[in-house]
Amino acid sequence: MTPKSSGKAEPVLRLAGITKRFGPLVANDAVDITLERGEVVALLGENGAGKTTLMNILFGHYVADAGTVTAFGRELPPGDPHAALEAGIGMVHQHFMLADNMTVLENIALGTQSLAAVRFDAKTARARIVELGQAFGLAVDPDARIADLSVGERQRVEILKALYREARILILDEPTAVLTPMEADALFATLKKLVGEGLAVIFISHKLNEVMAISDRVLVLRAGRLVGERHTADTDRSELAALMVDEEIRPPSVEPVEPGRIVFELAAVSAGRPGSAGRLEGADLALRAGEITGIAGVSGNGQATLAGLVSGTVAPDAGALVVNGEDMTAWSPRIALSHGIGRIPEDRHATGMIGDMSVAENLVSETVRTPRFSRAGFLKARAAQDFARAVISDYDVKCPSPEARTRLLSGGNMQKLILGRALDGAPSVIMANQPTRGLDVGAVAYVHRRLLEARANGAAILLISEDLDEILALSDCVIVMSRGRFSAPSARGERSIRELGELMAGHGFAQDGAGHAA
Repeated sequence: MTPKSSGKAEPVLRLAGITKRFGPLVANDAVDITLERGEVVALLGENGAGKTTLMNILFGHYVADAGTVTAFGRELPPGDPHAALEAGIGMVHQHFMLADNMTVLENIALGTQSLAAVRFDAKTARARIVELGQAFGLAVDPDARIADLSVGERQRVEILKALYREARILILDEPTAVLTPMEADALFATLKKLVGEGLAVIFISHKLNEVMAISDRVLVLRAGRLVGERHTADTDRSELAALMVDEEIRPPSVEPVEPGRIVFELAAVSAGRPGSAGRLEGADLALRAGEITGIAGVSGNGQATLAGLVSGTVAPDAGALVVNGEDMTAWSPRIALSHGIGRIPEDRHATGMIGDMSVAENLVSETVRTPRFSRAGFLKARAAQDFARAVISDYDVKCPSPEARTRLLSGGNMQKLILGRALDGAPSVIMANQPTRGLDVGAVAYVHRRLLEARANGAAILLISEDLDEILALSDCVIVMSRGRFSAPSARGERSIRELGELMAGHGFAQDGAGHAA
């Protein structure tokens, strides 16, 4: 990249009059956006506001019903991702575009070399991926198979894939969701350096502090229309949040409580794939009624194993798992549900909901064999429909009917359905794994409010999140996980973000490798 020229930065991207309809739904309504060389523009909006649709049109995955996309003075043909790549546009998608059966190296290098080439220079490509990973705080094994990576590690691969292709315009959709504070700082520092050399960035994030830190301008979409544009220096988080949802968003108020009895306990538990960073060895953990225990850490350090242990998808290799005083010699999802454990899984698309099933079918999927929803092996359709209508009403789900296909809902509305299912029946333990990942500020506030209501009703909540702001805002007790180990627990406000970040990086743990957080 060459340094910026003096004077006004040259326009590199123009979206003019972009309109996109899906049946009666207008996803984008005559949207105009201009991006200049060396500029970071943040794109904000509620889930379902039209951000992803707009970016998919820009990248050629969707064809607009009206409007044009121009990059570096050349109008791009609609519906042609190859033309977008050739124009120097790189995109890190909200939902990963990776081949699970291929390695990190193969996914990143795929499509960057002519099929007529005699041989692929894997050594050079591998070295470059390692170099980029170190520079951006996005280290990942180039030879690892995508299917073996955690959600967070896959996000890193998506970012590296765009950087590897030397994009001149970079679209980043929630790029720091899986980074420690230090890694996020390193990413921002590198982005600022590249922006100073001419890189133009569209930055999509629900973390308003990041938007304020990295962007030059902020554009706000609401219901498919561009409703606000601000220079970042002339606005603040409160104004941006209000523009997004058309109302004031108040942070959660968490009153101090005296925790109750232990309702879920791990005692010297070992579980997970041997030799992996996510395996637990001799772990101790106690969850108490009326208390939120927050688990912070970089993705891939044992959180998935812990979540599986609580929800029943992972059984201990050794040690004791105790629920409400009962030592569970057998453990499965069905047993966990029958013992009052509700689950909010990490990936609402892969493990939370089945997109081609209806809303009603998804809502009763975990309890379909109970007498409430089944008789003689047949579904009680009316009971399922009534339950779905109640959840849609109680949780303010924007959904046409209980029969609607779940895949047609926005991420925020899917998460509300999962909440309604998990909290039904007042569970004694709630496993909430990344409960607000990818949600807008309004949906985040809603999820937080519901979790705090469950806490007030006596539930023990395990909150696993890579968003430290969320951990610090909600948790009564904070524990950091690194390479399958638990840090010593700390009370709310006892450790700073910097201290938690050091623990997330693996510093300050005992050398015996065991995790103790009772």
